[in-house]
Order: sequence, then C-alpha cells, then structure tokens
Amino acid sequence: MSLANQRKKEPDVVRQKLLDCAAQILVDRGLANLTVQAVAEAAGVTKGGLLHHFASKQKLTEALFAEQLRNLDGEIDAAMAADPVGHGRFTRAYVRSTLRVDHTGPCPCAALSVSTLIDPALRQAWGDWYRARLQRHRDTDAAPELQLVRYAADGVWLEDLMAQDGEPPIDRQTLLTQMIDLTRKR
Repeated sequence: MSLANQRKKEPDVVRQKLLDCAAQILVDRGLANLTVQAVAEAAGVTKGGLLHHFASKQKLTEALFAEQLRNLDGEIDAAMAADPVGHGRFTRAYVRSTLRVDHTGPCPCAALSVSTLIDPALRQAWGDWYRARLQRHRDTDAAPELQLVRYAADGVWLEDLMAQDGEPPIDRQTLLTQMIDLTRKR
C-alpha cells in the first residue's frame, strides 16, 4: 500500500494550505509567478492534487481573491467594532486595513488588486464587495472627503506594488495619522 493511500484525507486542510501558499507566492514573487506548479510545489502536493481542488489557475485566483476579501472584511469589522465614532467609521477601518502599519510588506489583497484591471470576474467581485460596503455604511461614510481618503488608501496599495527594491519605504504611520485626521468631522 502506498503512502498516499495511508495518508489521512483532509481536503479542507489541503485546500487552505494551497490558498496560503498561493497568497505567499503572490506577496513574495508577484502575480506573474503565481503558477499552478509553483503553488503545488510550495504546498507539497502534486499539480493534479491542486487541480482536484481548483480546476484551473483562474479558479485558484478567484478563490484566493474571495478569501482575501473575507479577511479584509474581518479586519474592517474588527476595526469598526473598536471605533466609537460613527462618522467615517468604515473609512477609518478601510484605511487601517489598507495601510497595514502593524504588518510588514504588501498585503496579498494589494497584489490581487492589480489583477482586477485585466480580469473581469475579479473586477466584478471587488466592485460588488466595495459597493455593498459603501451601501451598508452610506449614513456614516458617504461624504466626499471620506471618498477621497479611501482613494488615497487605494493609492498606497498601488505604491506598494510599484515600489522598486532599494527605494525608501513610505512612512505609513504618518500617512495613517493624516488620513485618519481627515475622516474626523470639522
């Protein structure tokens, strides 16, 4: 009997490991290097094993994008729960999650966001998520100045992706402080 037949089958664990490895490859090496083979190797499964869980690279990317949106949702919900001020609460949470001052390196969401430019399915998923969030928080976060702050936060994602090796890092803490200040009613 081969080891494969003796190994305990844990499809949910394997699926999550594949997504985790895909996210790490995305952050470390970029979208162009996110291949089925690279993810399978990193997860310690065969290419066929990966394709059992995700029928194609597109399906893997869509699942990774959906997971990153769920993670972003969780971060935003936690930040909103800790914020006692209603006006701009969603925007402040969005900025904190986007700038990720307490994390090092770019968020997989930032790397995936580039793919929304060329992938209609991911663009639709992002747009649906974003519009639903804005609709849910329209009473507290519809002001134009809050929209500008969210656009600036998106620009930080772009900066993360465009930064060249050797460039000094952006001062995230200063940006965060200034952006949060802009969300306060005057």
